[in-house]
Amino acid sequence: MKKFGAIYSKELKYYFTSVTAYVAITVFLVLSGYFFFSIFRVYNLLSLQAIKNNDFSGNLNLIDGVMRPLMGNISVILLILLPLLTMRLLAEERKQGTFELLLTYPVTDFAVVAGKYFAALTVYAVMLASTFLYPILLLIFTDPEIIPLMAGYLGLFLMGASFISIGTFFSSTTSNQMVAGVMTFGLTLLFLIIGWTAPFAGPTVSAILSEFSILFHLDSFTKGIIDTRDISYYLFMSGFFFFLTLKSLESNRWKI
Repeated sequence: MKKFGAIYSKELKYYFTSVTAYVAITVFLVLSGYFFFSIFRVYNLLSLQAIKNNDFSGNLNLIDGVMRPLMGNISVILLILLPLLTMRLLAEERKQGTFELLLTYPVTDFAVVAGKYFAALTVYAVMLASTFLYPILLLIFTDPEIIPLMAGYLGLFLMGASFISIGTFFSSTTSNQMVAGVMTFGLTLLFLIIGWTAPFAGPTVSAILSEFSILFHLDSFTKGIIDTRDISYYLFMSGFFFFLTLKSLESNRWKI
């Protein structure tokens, strides 16, 4: 536990003593803030139209009109930003020649991977928490449902945890940070869009594509539905790539 804590502290200190975390959080806040105010503006225009048409007003609510589209856009922003957080985790150790030294320390592979993974996850949690401002504004001036808000943020957190696990794995396979980042972006993008072709496929293939789709599982959370199948999907994704990262480090020990 002490070794995990030492690696976790070292990584977290790196993030917050360099510009990496601050740039990622700032860019994330600017983009998510832009989407929030744009979506909220459209919602207001629709609300004004609904005042003139009572039949239309029944379809308007803040969760479906503002928060669900916002969370969908946030998932796309994460697709771009999270590889920037993870691409250096192990690739930098290789580039600086400290990777082999790290493997010879009296520390387990699990402690190394867990320390780096949870440090990136902590930065992501801070990043996500910074957007609580938006639902707080809605709570101050309106009356949105709380459960869908909390469920949506739980879904975003689990989705980000999966992205970080994928990024940690690719960072363990190369000394080139850019390659690690691009490979992470490519695979997470694939998981994001794989469900788009589901409506055009047969029932069996459509069900398989939907099960692999990250957005398909996030959708339930944004509706306020906490389904164990969706939680299991994200936990499996995180655990599977965490396991692959451990195997990647193990294979490198044999080369030393």
